[in-house]
Amino acid sequence: MTGKVDEALSYEQARDELIEVVRRLEAGGTTLEESLALWERGEELAAVCRRWLEGARARLDAALAAEEAGEDEDAG
Repeated sequence: MTGKVDEALSYEQARDELIEVVRRLEAGGTTLEESLALWERGEELAAVCRRWLEGARARLDAALAAEEAGEDEDAG
């Protein structure tokens, strides 16, 4: 469940926070409840990163398709 705050995160912000969450989970020393909360936050942050990357992929695909369409017009 991502909120409006998560949607406002840049890819870099979400990635950096995700790295910190993973670091804390790997370090241990947290209660079960804290670990579950960290894991849930990590899942949210991973989803934010995934949306950014999917958006970037879509933009690249669109740019490549437009470039190919332009080359096809030039050849014709």
